Amino acid sequence: MAEYKQIALADIFVPDRLRGVEEDHALAIQASIVEHGLLNPITVRATPNRKKGAQPYTLVAGAHRHRAIELLEEAQIDCLVVEGDALEAQLIEVEENVFRNDLSALDRAVFIQSYRDIYEQKNGKVRRGNPNFSNSANLAELMEQEAANGFSRHVSERLGFSARSVERANQIARNIPKDMRDRLRGTPVADNQSQLLKLAQLPPAKRRRAAKVFDEAGGDIARTFELLADEPAAKPSPEAQLLSRLIDAWDRADRKTRKQFLDHAGLAEREA
Repeated sequence: MAEYKQIALADIFVPDRLRGVEEDHALAIQASIVEHGLLNPITVRATPNRKKGAQPYTLVAGAHRHRAIELLEEAQIDCLVVEGDALEAQLIEVEENVFRNDLSALDRAVFIQSYRDIYEQKNGKVRRGNPNFSNSANLAELMEQEAANGFSRHVSERLGFSARSVERANQIARNIPKDMRDRLRGTPVADNQSQLLKLAQLPPAKRRRAAKVFDEAGGDIARTFELLADEPAAKPSPEAQLLSRLIDAWDRADRKTRKQFLDHAGLAEREA
């Protein structure tokens, strides 16, 4: 059940987002709000169990609208308060964003992969032998089988899913490091699937250096690929090889596996 209310911006915690806030987009929304008002409320969830002194609400969807209201220096914002835990909040964020026409190929890939991660945390790994669905190892079949839940059916119809398109999205989201994704957002490359796939298919060591080289190339992706191709293939030390394998395994791991690793290492993840 959802409740509509006005909430002070100071009472809303904004966690790290799947889709980073682009200031130009927020400024455009700010201009629209000045002319027409806030047409759609943001979505939040109550988080009463957060540590003492923390904000009582957490943003679920509407980061750009939230930022636009901040830019207008308004004290409150219209909100739709929904019930749910952190996983359900992430699913709402995915559902709201994956249908947007202005979503780039890069961000759509991240949202699609996030859907898979959330599904696996709730239902088990998407792999052969899982009794929750038939012998299938791809999200396209999972979506067909889970059509009854509404989200899968509509995503499939909206995006024209095939096993190949899901595989491409998975490769882009899993293999392009976050620092490189952050640099690409808002650039033409973010909506160029062939260049994104080329980045995703680089060797792990070059993928990790891509963001730094991209900066050195002045944001020129063609020059970035040239510089990466010209780098000598130095033989890594045994320690570097081990580190590379660990980082690669981390990049490929889903959220549940990462949490298990952090628990094993005695590290605590902050609730999103």
